[in-house]
Amino acid sequence: MMGTQAMEMDHTGVKGGLLIGGTWRDAPRCIANRSPSDIDDVIGEFALGDAADVEEALHAARTALKTWGRSNPQWRADILRRTGDILLREAGRLGRILAREEGKLLVEARGEVMRAVQIFYYFSGECLRPPGQFLPSVRDGFNVTVAREPVGVVAAITPWNFPIAIPAWKTAGALAFGNTVVLKPSEITPASAAIMADALAEAGLPDGVFNLIGGLGADIGTALIRGADAVSFTGSGPTGRIVLMEAARAMKKVQLELGGKSPIVVLADADLDLAIDNAIDGAFRQTGQRCTASSRIVVEAAIHDEFAERMAARVAALKVGHALEDGHDMGPVTTEAQLAKNIAFVGEAQGEGAELLCGGHALERRTRGHFFAPALFAGTDNAMRLNREEVFGPVAGIIKVGDLDEAIAVAADTEYGLSAAICTRNLTAAEKFRREVPSGMVVINGSTSGSDYHAPFGGRRGSGYGIREQGNAAAEFFTEIKTTYFNHALAPLGAGGGVKF
Repeated sequence: MMGTQAMEMDHTGVKGGLLIGGTWRDAPRCIANRSPSDIDDVIGEFALGDAADVEEALHAARTALKTWGRSNPQWRADILRRTGDILLREAGRLGRILAREEGKLLVEARGEVMRAVQIFYYFSGECLRPPGQFLPSVRDGFNVTVAREPVGVVAAITPWNFPIAIPAWKTAGALAFGNTVVLKPSEITPASAAIMADALAEAGLPDGVFNLIGGLGADIGTALIRGADAVSFTGSGPTGRIVLMEAARAMKKVQLELGGKSPIVVLADADLDLAIDNAIDGAFRQTGQRCTASSRIVVEAAIHDEFAERMAARVAALKVGHALEDGHDMGPVTTEAQLAKNIAFVGEAQGEGAELLCGGHALERRTRGHFFAPALFAGTDNAMRLNREEVFGPVAGIIKVGDLDEAIAVAADTEYGLSAAICTRNLTAAEKFRREVPSGMVVINGSTSGSDYHAPFGGRRGSGYGIREQGNAAAEFFTEIKTTYFNHALAPLGAGGGVKF
């Protein structure tokens, strides 16, 4: 039965924060997990760990690695499959917890839970499909095998905007290939990760294979990075650079998934209704709190005015409210600090001369929450701060361009390179865009947001560093290559005219 750490998924206290070696622990310091829809709604109290807790968790993970790293792949597959089954069983209640703590609408929260289920199912299959090679040697009497081995103890550091999907794809991928994990979820949304930890335990995962450390990055980040064999981080660019420098100093394998300033280009021949749907989905769904958000809307001049007018009407009509209540198009902003950041960006954009078409202000609702009217600007250019820096909220600017070449130039003019989209009926234009935009992901006639769990995810330049996540790219990060030479003929080295190195 689920509930190792009193994971009551209703409106009573959810607890967790420190899972070390299979045991949930209390700590001197705790943090209250409050709902952004109603700050009087406390989901629970979560323990905050310190460097000593991290050292214990790393030791537990390294001890468990001795067995888990050599375990039968069918056993690992069964555990991951059962974890998916448990999350599926609990999807309704877990969706409510996620919506309460993160603020995304209930339908979006349930969708994220189902994504976590699918991820565990996918990686349960990957346990039985480890990549490898058998090669004929250039030396007589030899064969060569190229095998994959676990990288070791993986430190997974995850953000608040996808509090179960991102922990799931890091954890399931690592476990599938025989690694052990120490997960540090965001202190802003700790409940979903704690519930995932209980699901893994119920599924039969041995003690110490998965450990969870709640806490502040400044308190535990350095110890976690230095003590692990590999670090997988998703979060902001500035924090990612700190992680990279610390990992490089300790010669650790590192994977960074960072921010974005994703453009969606709308050409004059586009299906305008579809283009507006895609732009709204990318910029404003899940309150715009996605690294793949379409925060730059690049529109060809011939249709610019009509597009701006129609999109502004659609955005102004979006209903903002409590994440658990029906009839809303957007939930609250997750944190008070993010709400203030959104408002500040709006004010600065207006100061730079952008035209605010709608929204851009805090909203009063019946509960005390962080509600914000989605903001859409026209008359922006790519030099404005609004179009240079990641807002991470429902704030977007329309940029007018003359043609496809200018659209591609604008799309490429950014330090980021995560996702880019184009709306057009012209296959030649779509292919030119795909080839020339320096982005890790490109979407034709769709939103910049959204990805498949069985395909690689990640970006270039300031949007990412290292090997991509998900799909077959996961094996590249979570394993190390070992090349073995077999002298099956017991022949002397170099016999038969082969080349010896």
